[in-house]
This record gives sequence, structure tokens and C-alpha cells, in this order.
Amino acid sequence: MSRLTLRLPETLHQQLCHLAEDEGVSLNQYIVYALTRQVASNYTMVVMDEIDRAQQNQEFGNILAQLGQASAKQIEETLSKRETVEPEIELTPQIQEQFHQLQINASSSLDTND
Repeated sequence: MSRLTLRLPETLHQQLCHLAEDEGVSLNQYIVYALTRQVASNYTMVVMDEIDRAQQNQEFGNILAQLGQASAKQIEETLSKRETVEPEIELTPQIQEQFHQLQINASSSLDTND
């Protein structure tokens, strides 16, 4: 277990004390609970319903239509500026190859839909 010294504004400290008291737990327990809840919410996935997803797809399509089509030269220039990074250690050559194949398949699928 780690230890952390924290400076809080007095009003926040009082609010936390009252909240902990209302919950019937120690201030430490309440702060750990509040931090855990906040961190967990950052990793929560929300499933969209079909109507929201369709609306989001429509809005995205509208944005793409407004942007127009990039020329081959613009695409090449943009791609040439990409940052090259080393794959993470967990990505074995087999996983990298599978990912590469997925990219090729997705690209082929886009080409046939044009």
C-alpha cells in the first residue's frame, strides 16, 4: 500500500469529511473510493444504440463530404510525414502480420466500394 501526503483547500477537506461521515467510512476510505470511481469511469465503455450510431455515422459522412477529396499528391505528402514507432513488445511478429492483413483487407474493401 502506498502513502500520499496531499494538501487540500480547507473547504474541500470539510466537504470530503462530511461525505465520508454520511457514508459511515473514514476520510481515507472515502477518498480512495472517490478516486477509484473516477479512474474506473475513464475506462467504462458505453454502448450506443442504433439510432445514435446512425446519427453519428450521418454526421461523420457530412463532415467527410464537406472536406472533399484529397489529391494523390496531398495523400502522399501527408503519409510521408508520419512518425515511425517501434511496435510494443507484446505485439509478436505473428500479431503484426495479422494486423497488416486486416489493413490490406480493409483497404481492398474500401477500394471496391468506391
